[in-house]
Amino acid sequence: MYQIPLFDLNYDQEEEKAVIDTLRSKWISTGPKCEELERKFENMIGVKHALSVSNCTDALHLACHSIGIKAEDEVICPSLTFAATVNAITYGGGGYPVFCDVISEENLTINPAEVEKLITDKTKAIIVMDYAGFPCEMDEILSIAEKYSLKVIEDCCHGPLSEYKGKRLGSIGDIGCFSFFSNKNISTGEGGMLTTNDDDIYQRCKLLRSHGMTTMSFQRALGHATEYDIKEIGFNYRLDDIRASLAIAQLSKLDNDLQKRKIVRKWYEERLGFIQEIIIPFLQHNGFVSNYIMPLVLKYSTKDKRDYVRNYLHSKGIQTSIHYPAVHKFSVYAEFSRKLPITEYVVDNEFTVPMYAALTEEQIGYICESIKSAIYSYDKR
Repeated sequence: MYQIPLFDLNYDQEEEKAVIDTLRSKWISTGPKCEELERKFENMIGVKHALSVSNCTDALHLACHSIGIKAEDEVICPSLTFAATVNAITYGGGGYPVFCDVISEENLTINPAEVEKLITDKTKAIIVMDYAGFPCEMDEILSIAEKYSLKVIEDCCHGPLSEYKGKRLGSIGDIGCFSFFSNKNISTGEGGMLTTNDDDIYQRCKLLRSHGMTTMSFQRALGHATEYDIKEIGFNYRLDDIRASLAIAQLSKLDNDLQKRKIVRKWYEERLGFIQEIIIPFLQHNGFVSNYIMPLVLKYSTKDKRDYVRNYLHSKGIQTSIHYPAVHKFSVYAEFSRKLPITEYVVDNEFTVPMYAALTEEQIGYICESIKSAIYSYDKR
């Protein structure tokens, strides 16, 4: 058991009451709580449409499917992301992922200049991932997309309430995809949300979310319909009202949680900024972000040194993680693999330290001193 875990769930009596109230309502599948959550999410993100789904992977798959990604179509995407970002491209004999490098060790988002170099006559879309909640260079991405008539899918799994030039992530591209996984800023165990300002995309995703059915059980239970048609082969990607009620409770806490995370990141920056061997990604970023995770990258380093530092921190009771193994290095994507030098350096030398609102300044001081000691210990060997 770690003295300081990587993540701490922000749950209390509000979540308990939300679930109990939903259970007592006797409607626990997709229903009024999902609809309430969707309306709240639309207002929070600033989009016309939000569609609750069973997880972010499903949102990504619906996004790719709804814009017509099919066999041999190419979708440019990062490799420095969780595998779901890429898997969704390929489902059902779908498209081909074209892996793109990140900008630098200081900016771990997809490189627009490299994106444009990768475009071919088979390219249909670009998927961007807002690493740690920090936005990609969306003006450049959108300009490229417009130039080549491409769709833009935002993987916002790290970024609820994060902003880019005054706009919330998930409202900028054609489609946004959010995660409510257990360690995310909005946590329901499983769950997610698809956002869009495009009426046609929304209507198609809504249809596909539930087997291609023209009406849902809740609408029929209310007497708004007595039968349904199936217009195309869809999926079972519905969220249930129990998890939606948890998400609603989490939304009420989100802004306060992120304000506290902002302070935690500042404490890290003040204590780690003088350590020459450490890169703090996005150090100069001034916009409001979710600070989902706290990534650090070792300078002039090796995987062996990174692993030593992590093990040293673990011995001090501090949990760490890696975000992420490179997707293009996984065996299943060997045929699509290509050289991505910055991504490859980052995945061998990045480690993620605890980040959550309840962390104290004293705990941050202990973590940072332990990092300094770990680097000194390794270099002295």
